[in-house]
Amino acid sequence: MTHDDHAFDDILQQARALGPLPMAVAHPCSREALQGAIEAADYGIATPILVAPLAKLQKLAADMDVDLGRFECIDAEHSHAAAERAVSLVRDGYADILMKGSLHTDEFMSAALARDTGIRTDRRISHVWIMKVESYPRYLFITDAAINIEPDLLTKRDICQNAIDLTHALGVAMPKVAILAAVETINPTMRSTLDAAALCKMADRGQITGAILDGPLAFDNAISREAATTKGIVSPVAGDPDILLVPDLEAGNMLGKQLTYLAGAASAGIVMGARAPMVLTSRADDASGRLASSAIASLLAHAKRAGGQP
Repeated sequence: MTHDDHAFDDILQQARALGPLPMAVAHPCSREALQGAIEAADYGIATPILVAPLAKLQKLAADMDVDLGRFECIDAEHSHAAAERAVSLVRDGYADILMKGSLHTDEFMSAALARDTGIRTDRRISHVWIMKVESYPRYLFITDAAINIEPDLLTKRDICQNAIDLTHALGVAMPKVAILAAVETINPTMRSTLDAAALCKMADRGQITGAILDGPLAFDNAISREAATTKGIVSPVAGDPDILLVPDLEAGNMLGKQLTYLAGAASAGIVMGARAPMVLTSRADDASGRLASSAIASLLAHAKRAGGQP
């Protein structure tokens, strides 16, 4: 099922208007990875710094008829060294954005989260999918579908706050967070419902800030006000969420991919919770998704520069 290639035009225009920021690209040694960096440069939302084995990068560029002369290139012995060097550029303030190239995600994240040399913070990192579904009036933010497999309550707190911070950077002043479970009532045998209730109370006590939370909500009640009304659910979030907080990675991954492949949703993704936004491109990402992910990272980095983001 095809999706709208212009779904993220507003985000792209915002990032372009703010101007390009330096983006360290770790090991862009595949066509998709190098093209992703080039597209961000061509659109005026990032200034890529390509970190890779130079001979390998030059051969790829020649095969793609790409002029590397327009980019800063830093030689690295292999993919692991490229990841470490790219991370160091961000850690030292030389780059504002970190992008994964054609290396394994574990290798990339290991360098990014190294305790002494990485860009980790006290907060757990998490992935947020930004999705545009034709049947929904605005963006849906789904988290976490890529990093935290079975998050506990405190990890979910960080996942939630990371997504809230992202929506703030994209102009959503008070996002509504639907905390998903299979049912909308508290069931002591279902941890997801207990976590949802605890997260709502944490928001009441200021442990989560900047959003309106409600849960547990089953997906139908979360996304459809009619379904919520039928079940007698009174909620400021039901039928009108910005963020869908899923119970675990498997649920989030399946939800996101169902929207992509069955509902034609356009998607972009970003990793939050580190010192700088991280773009994790996939070989399955299309050109518009890669570009949108870079644009979102650029908006986050600009917000950080302006002092509006942690």
